[in-house]
Amino acid sequence: MKCTWHAHSVVMIETINDYKIIIDPFINGNTLTDLKVENIKVDYIVLTHGHNDHVGDALEISLNNDAPIIAMVELADLMESLGAKVHPMNIGGSHKFPFGTLKFTQAIHSSHYTYENKSIPVGLAAGVIVNDGASTLYHAGDTALFSDMKLIGPVDVAFIPIGDNFTMGINDALLAAEYVDAGLVVPIHYDTFDIIKQNPYEFINRLELANGLVPEIGEPFDIN
Repeated sequence: MKCTWHAHSVVMIETINDYKIIIDPFINGNTLTDLKVENIKVDYIVLTHGHNDHVGDALEISLNNDAPIIAMVELADLMESLGAKVHPMNIGGSHKFPFGTLKFTQAIHSSHYTYENKSIPVGLAAGVIVNDGASTLYHAGDTALFSDMKLIGPVDVAFIPIGDNFTMGINDALLAAEYVDAGLVVPIHYDTFDIIKQNPYEFINRLELANGLVPEIGEPFDIN
């Protein structure tokens, strides 16, 4: 599995069997990302929850690529009503896709989507686990720390929010990294807005196992 972080919570996955998946594709409005919506080529889109800085440009990317959006059922239903192909799921359920197995996990966070100046509730927020048969990835989405993270791992890589205010901050993220038993820990959801400014190197330097990575935006790295 190859991963690329594109700022905020945007993660691109290239699986061992050559499928491309983008998680939480917030591109337009994301001043730190290197991506342009019109250049994105993917097979699947995964959304952890409904906030606009996570749904982002999922609808346009889905239509451009004829790519299904995998999301919590209420959010998937909304995306389908707007014209996208979808695969609805719910927390605790898993499904075998051509790229491997995907499962949604608990996240402690809210989930509304703002559309045409209306805030629409779209079910629960979630984290996601992707296993392509060779590697296992955990993307925590937006979440507070919760003790049942201990049931998620072990995983090869964990993408964990550190921005504070809307999600866990660095101190709680350090515990989350320990709980999920990740081989590699990557901080996400920071610096995009002033209110979530953080020093990611403080986070990785405090990891007990020294197993953190602050990737350059847009630079792929291999898992296993």
